[in-house]
Amino acid sequence: MLTLLWGLLADPPLAMVRAELGRLGAPTRFLDQRAVVGTAVTLELGARTQGGIRVGDTELDIADVGAVYLRPHESTRVVAAQGFVDGTAEQAHALAVDVALAVWADVTPAYVVNRPSASAGNGSKPYQLRRVAAAGFLVPETLVTNDPEQAREFAARHQDDVVVKSISSVRSRVRTLTSDDLTRLSDVVRSPVQLQQRVAGTDVRVHAVGADVFATEVTCAAVDYRYAADQGCAPARLRSYDLPDDVAERCLRLASSLGLPVAGIDLRRSPEGEWYCFEANPSPAFSYYQAATGQPIAAAVAGLLAAAALCAAVPAAPAAPRGADLPGAYPPLPDLRSAVP
Repeated sequence: MLTLLWGLLADPPLAMVRAELGRLGAPTRFLDQRAVVGTAVTLELGARTQGGIRVGDTELDIADVGAVYLRPHESTRVVAAQGFVDGTAEQAHALAVDVALAVWADVTPAYVVNRPSASAGNGSKPYQLRRVAAAGFLVPETLVTNDPEQAREFAARHQDDVVVKSISSVRSRVRTLTSDDLTRLSDVVRSPVQLQQRVAGTDVRVHAVGADVFATEVTCAAVDYRYAADQGCAPARLRSYDLPDDVAERCLRLASSLGLPVAGIDLRRSPEGEWYCFEANPSPAFSYYQAATGQPIAAAVAGLLAAAALCAAVPAAPAAPRGADLPGAYPPLPDLRSAVP
């Protein structure tokens, strides 16, 4: 059984995982989104999912896929960058390929990092915050509203120490609510806004990979360290961090509750030693953190995929006869994940 990777090689996390799978000698197949116009997907859903993926003259039986790593962009945007405008057959085909592969990734018995249905929870930050709290983390006081008066009252109650965030999975720059923003709060009637109490402390990014956690402490004066230069601050300083066992356990519990074998979890440690969690990213760009710390995150993701594909390749043991102590009863299969370095 092989591991299928879907995305673009220009995406550093995917390229790094592919390289690590190569070092392991694990069978892989890369499905390049740049070739989406020439990609055909056949899919039959039923008691047994069947189908294939064909790119040019090369065809892959989906029954041969034991693990999947998903890092797709919108194929319609990829096609648009190639000059195919909206309304063309190529655009429609690209959308159809995306839909077919997403459906298959949700129903395949293969090990998927991460299933689209699980990743969809990131589309609602309020929903995700409830899951964060259920995992045992503190969450900042948060208001999602399109009522200007509610927004003004929230800002006043927190003495204007409030940040503005995206409500959905659309990437946004977290920033402080300014005095200029307060004069424009009437605009929220057109679209809801998410306001959150600003929590003082130090950022810690955790990558949960299977049963492993890789924590990175981030020191930066910016509200959103990803855009430190734009906020007039020095670049963030990153270093490996030894996460307390109970916090690591909470991170794994959160990732598991969200159905995410791999997740990027944003924490903040307050000056009092309390741990807040802001969100869990289902498609984390871990390459930035690995480059700064040397943590083997890509190798851990690759090992997880390779082990899953290896286990999927082992035939299921025949059913044991009645009475497990009778001659001919089959012992349980060993956990083959330990066989992968």
